[in-house]
Order: sequence, then C-alpha cells, then structure tokens
Amino acid sequence: MANKAICPVCFHHCALSEGQTGLCQARGNRGGEVVSLSYGLVTSIALDPVEKKPFSRWQSGKYILSVGTFGCNLSCAFCQNASISQVGEEAETDSLSPERLADLAKEFVSRDNVGAAFTYNEPLIGWEYVYDSAKLLHEKGLLVALVTNGTAEPEILEKLLPYVDAMNIDLKTWSAESYKKLGGDLDTVKRTITRAAKSCHVEVTTLAVPGISDSVEDMDREAAWLASISEELPLHISRYFPRWKMNEPMTPMATMEKLCETARRHLKYVYAGNCY
Repeated sequence: MANKAICPVCFHHCALSEGQTGLCQARGNRGGEVVSLSYGLVTSIALDPVEKKPFSRWQSGKYILSVGTFGCNLSCAFCQNASISQVGEEAETDSLSPERLADLAKEFVSRDNVGAAFTYNEPLIGWEYVYDSAKLLHEKGLLVALVTNGTAEPEILEKLLPYVDAMNIDLKTWSAESYKKLGGDLDTVKRTITRAAKSCHVEVTTLAVPGISDSVEDMDREAAWLASISEELPLHISRYFPRWKMNEPMTPMATMEKLCETARRHLKYVYAGNCY
C-alpha cells in the first residue's frame, strides 16, 4: 500500500497510486489524495415528474430537476444507464456548478419544480457535488432527492443526510452471492436503508431480473425485512427489459404479479413498474 491513497467513499476502498482511477471511474488519486473526477460535470439534466424517479408517496404530481454525472461503483450487466454509469472522464459533459444548479432549480419552481434529484448514475460516488449543491438548494427552500444504489460508507451518508429530503434506494437482490456478482454488497445496502429511513423519506426499488432477483422466496424475505423497518415503506418492483450486456427475455408478467402479491403480504405500499 506504500504511496497509495485509499478511497473512503464505498466498501471497495480502492487503493490507488498517483494518477490511477478507481473502479467507479469517477474518483482517482490526484496529487496524493483521492478526489472526485466528476465534480460539476453533468452528463444528463431534465425536469422529470417525481413519479419517474420513482417516488409514489412523496411530492406526488410535482416535478424535480434531475441531474446525473458519470460513473458507478457497481457493474450490473442489465444497467439501464450504462452509457453514463459505466464510463469515466471520456464521458461527454457540461459544466454545472452547485450555484448554477440551485439557481436553475429555483427558476423552475414556476413549473411545479420542488428541487433537485441526483440520479441517472450513482450520485454517492460524487458526494461532494451533491453535498455542496444540497446545502444551496436548502438555502433556497428547495428539496433534495437521491436515487442511489446505497453503497456509501456510513461517514459519507452521515454528512449528506442533513441535506437530503428523500431517497429511492435500489435493493437489487436479496441474495448476497448475486450482489457480489454485481460488484455490490447486500449488508451495506441494508444498512443504508435502515439509517436513511430514520432521517428522510425512503422508497426502495427492486428490478425483477430473471435468475437474479425474481425469486418469490427471496421477495418474501426482502419484504418482511423492509416491513421490520416500517410496513409503510414503499417498495417498487420494476420489470426488467434487456439492457446493456444482458439479453435475457423480459420478466414475465406472471412473475411480476407473484412478486407483488408476495410483497403485499408484508408491506402496505407495493408498486409494479415498467409493466407496459
């Protein structure tokens, strides 16, 4: 580890030599310390319905200014945003300072905008940009949302939570083994959900991917665990469609119905997504 800097942001703790970039492609050792490479560099921005994030029990009927950068600390073969989440500094970006983002969000209030959502790629790997922007958004009386895979270390989460009003957290599978294959960690995500639910509005999304997260038995265990936090914690079960490196056929509607029926045995609010 001599002359290497350790990234503190997620459980991977990449040990990087000068000039190296972490597996998330958005942090690197520059000048002897690990820094964000995506700060203020936006790949995507749109005024979205809140329900698109998805949130079904928070600010319904409103809009939120959604912003993404690049990179991710997971490598899901079925990623729906691989063109920005699975790339690094080569991504096509525009500069957007926290000050300008807050001003833009304020300008869109006249269009029923409630604030800003950090989404599209994984926002927690670039937490510094989220943190600086969120403070300014709150100063302007606006709300802050994160759409995240939930794999930040506790210290990062604690810094952000005072400035976060809502989180939609991906719980990709109830299988710890399958999580490892995606480059993630089930226990880390469970810890994030538990902690965040004490501080802000939380909704959870599970994409029902064939062979990975479509087990009725696993959904029964997942929903029971979520209910132990709160029976009113909303769960979105979304239908998988072929994306990026995964060409398995879409999740059958019969499977979706069974998963939702199972989850509703434990949770009050269960929503089926992408069922068109």
